[in-house]
Amino acid sequence: MNFTPVFFDLDGTITDSEDGIINSVQYALAHFGVSLPRESLIPFIGPPLRDSFSKIFPNDPEKVEEVVRKYREYYTDRGIFENRLYDGISDLLHDLAKEGRVLALATSKPETFALRIVEHFDIARHFSCIAGAELSGPRTNKPAVLRYACERLGVVPSASCLMVGDRKYDVAGAHEVGMPCAAVLYGYGSEVELKEAGADWLCPDVKSLRTLLQNRN
Repeated sequence: MNFTPVFFDLDGTITDSEDGIINSVQYALAHFGVSLPRESLIPFIGPPLRDSFSKIFPNDPEKVEEVVRKYREYYTDRGIFENRLYDGISDLLHDLAKEGRVLALATSKPETFALRIVEHFDIARHFSCIAGAELSGPRTNKPAVLRYACERLGVVPSASCLMVGDRKYDVAGAHEVGMPCAAVLYGYGSEVELKEAGADWLCPDVKSLRTLLQNRN
């Protein structure tokens, strides 16, 4: 099926952003004297920051806002570029765009950061729309970002669209708005997580994602 548009998540799907995100989380938590093992912070990659920090500081919204501010203090200038493209992703985006496919970025990362990242890696030109969360505002989760992206593209979410992501939030968000989701296994979500979320396709690597998107064997 020739999916149009194709919506791509960013962290764990296009870029391997673990170092920058985890370093930013550790920097923010250190401000409050909290030290957690690095591996326990992997779940921060994907969902909205406030949701993740709320699990560490429950029932304390003021502290959550302060720790998010500290996270962004590090991330804005340093963490954002402690990041790399997954092998083969740049070529895949280039080839899909060359074929005339409509591509969009749909990330729970604040849009201002997402723009800087895709421009830094010279892939912004492949996207018809770059949609992200608001730094402060109601558009924070994947369903809201997908609806916003669809509005900007002038399309109605349907089975002819496709979300590509690596976490259960991508799958659930896509299904909530009415589109299928292809989940990649090279990111941060486990195969168990993605199967339980109901991913429509599982792609172990970029090559298999290319096969799905280009209908090639």
